[in-house]
Amino acid sequence: MKNRISNYNITELASNEVFVFGSNESGRHGKGAAKTAMKWGAKYGQAEGLQGKTYGIPTVNSKITDSLSISKIKRYIDTFIQFAKNNSELTFLVTEIGCGLAGHSKFDIAPLFKDAMDVENIHLPETFWLILKTN
Repeated sequence: MKNRISNYNITELASNEVFVFGSNESGRHGKGAAKTAMKWGAKYGQAEGLQGKTYGIPTVNSKITDSLSISKIKRYIDTFIQFAKNNSELTFLVTEIGCGLAGHSKFDIAPLFKDAMDVENIHLPETFWLILKTN
């Protein structure tokens, strides 16, 4: 955990680092971390997956009116974790996805990353680690 904490405010990326952000299912990256992701290659109109030096995980519906259910976000996170396992040459810096504009609690989202705890190339926010370590 100690060396696998993603910074709260990510402002630059090393050549092998990927910025992981919460998106909406229509891929309209207009606010929050999704807007930041645009400077590193997030593609407008692509909601999920690798986009330049970013990886989108949907947390809001396509109309951008409601948060996705925890179970639906979990499916997207599981896909991300498998992708990270298959791309061990990359380091994934996860932001507090789902906890900003999507409105979910860190206590709801952090446990969804339980299967990422042993994936060496996934770095999580410190708040997520603290929650995962107590569960």
